[in-house]
Amino acid sequence: MNGVSGTGSVVGEEWGARAARSRALAVLRVRGRALGLAVLPAAVAVVLYAGGVTGHFTGAAWDTARWVVTVLAVLVLLAAAAVALVVARARPAATPTVQLAETAAPDLYRLVRDLADRLGVPAPAAIALTPDCDSWLEDRTHRAHRLHRTSGGDGAPVLVIGSPFLWWMRVGELRAVLAPVVAGTGPAAHPDIAAARRFVRGLDAAVAVPGVPGLDPLRRFGAHGVGQVARVLLRACRGHAAEMERGVAAAGSERAQAVDYGVRIVAQEQVGLAYAGWDRLLTRVALPAWRMGRWPAKLDAGVVSALTELSRRDRLAEGFSSRLGERPACDLLEEPGAVDEATSLLAARLFHGGPAEPGPDWAPVEWSQYPEEVVDRKWRTDAARLHQVLDVLGVAEGAGGRASDAAGPTLTRVMAHLTTRQPGPTVTADPDPDPDQASTADATADADPASQPGLDADPDPAPQPDPDADAGLDPSAYDEGEDDPVNPAAEALAGALSALLAREEAAREARVAAAAETARASEKGRKVTPHVAVSGPDGPLPLFPLQPPRTGRDLLADHVTAMVCCAAVDTAEAAPGLDWLDGPALLVGGERAADLGPRVLALVEDGDPEPLRVWLTRTGVRPEKPVRLV
Repeated sequence: MNGVSGTGSVVGEEWGARAARSRALAVLRVRGRALGLAVLPAAVAVVLYAGGVTGHFTGAAWDTARWVVTVLAVLVLLAAAAVALVVARARPAATPTVQLAETAAPDLYRLVRDLADRLGVPAPAAIALTPDCDSWLEDRTHRAHRLHRTSGGDGAPVLVIGSPFLWWMRVGELRAVLAPVVAGTGPAAHPDIAAARRFVRGLDAAVAVPGVPGLDPLRRFGAHGVGQVARVLLRACRGHAAEMERGVAAAGSERAQAVDYGVRIVAQEQVGLAYAGWDRLLTRVALPAWRMGRWPAKLDAGVVSALTELSRRDRLAEGFSSRLGERPACDLLEEPGAVDEATSLLAARLFHGGPAEPGPDWAPVEWSQYPEEVVDRKWRTDAARLHQVLDVLGVAEGAGGRASDAAGPTLTRVMAHLTTRQPGPTVTADPDPDPDQASTADATADADPASQPGLDADPDPAPQPDPDADAGLDPSAYDEGEDDPVNPAAEALAGALSALLAREEAAREARVAAAAETARASEKGRKVTPHVAVSGPDGPLPLFPLQPPRTGRDLLADHVTAMVCCAAVDTAEAAPGLDWLDGPALLVGGERAADLGPRVLALVEDGDPEPLRVWLTRTGVRPEKPVRLV
């Protein structure tokens, strides 16, 4: 190997590199055995023909044997050639990334090259960013990937850096984190390791060939056969390939020991913190915006705010201000805003399956516009969906409210429907209730007999002829598995909401798939090479869903909370806000209303409206007033 490590040992003498080369040779031996098995019938045929020429194998039996072995050899060689051709031509899966040209980040390229010189290894061929908290080297020497390479260095891998690292880490911390990753280019340059990696990647790509769209039945049948052979070879070399990669990682770590070792210990703590903040930002802040057809254009900048808030809440801010005073790694970019926007759009594609380009229904949103563009719109959309389901279920429009106040959707209607009969008189915790609120509560009790202690509650207060079936809403399909639900009205409403949301999500996925198919057909008609950033054998987008499907009860609680927030914004001194760790938030008097969730759950799960009524009275919310919906 060329070069000397920072510890003074030659790369060829490093334990990790020796182990990696040993495992690479084992992988190549699997390839050699497969090749030997393929040419074995041909070798037997050559021996038989040589015996016939020399007069040793004569007679009709030997002639028949020669013909049979010859035909078998030809068939086996053709099959082996087909497998080899597919393995060589199959496009390996590439990680979706944002390519970073050297002109867009000259300082970052200079830092990586200086780091490679200190480590005595080849510099990476290019740098790319991924919306994830990780960094690695990726081989993109396949001809299908060379079209998207941004610099020279043929044969060298591409350095993939997690974009949150650039915004959260300082320059010294980023260099310390990248040191063991860049050091991996040394073992990767060894011919045996490079050949073994190409062989494994080719087999992996060949396994996915049968799933490629557009194959005719005959070619698909042949692709299935090739895929089966590739699976057998992968199973044979899987263990050796895994140990080879461990050896390469160990060699890189060993070589990087003398480069910023003390800083790396501190930087690893920042890696864990960045991962926690990035996860909260995606699941709590970005996901609601993506569901509303908006994508935050500055996710990487937002992770700094989220981590700052996390450090403040967890009392980790001692010495934090001095750290933020150092130069951030994003200063190594020429245009951090443009790079942040590109990685934010890619994150929306990967984690939510959004379109590849902005459009009328897929527009970027700045953090300053998030409360109005996302939070308020989300609440009113959810509230409108909730009242739409109530209409389908046949709940009276003016239930629980005065006739003059029931001209539009009200919170009282929702509370009255979800309220169940209480076993005894309820004592309100508010010592001085408002007379208007008391009259509203009386009107609610008059309109909802189930809430009065002296009346028997009807478990099915809407005796219409199966309105769910007429509208395609089947609550039984979303049964929570409880034999005796506490709140039957909430169970029915949750099932109907789940069914409606499932239909809306299916329609959205159909629109996205149709748009992707149209773009693919347009590119094919224009003979344009499709962009491979998010294509591959991993299936349709999103490749990495953020959250599992929510239960019907969770959906109902979210929708009721949205209705309460709409009423608070329209009738009280409240406003939509953004919490960097928890996402959409209701601000009452400039402070976040953190005690609303348990009160909504009491209404949804137990049918008890009193905790929520006390909160509404204290906050000044008028539940009987109509709210504005989307």
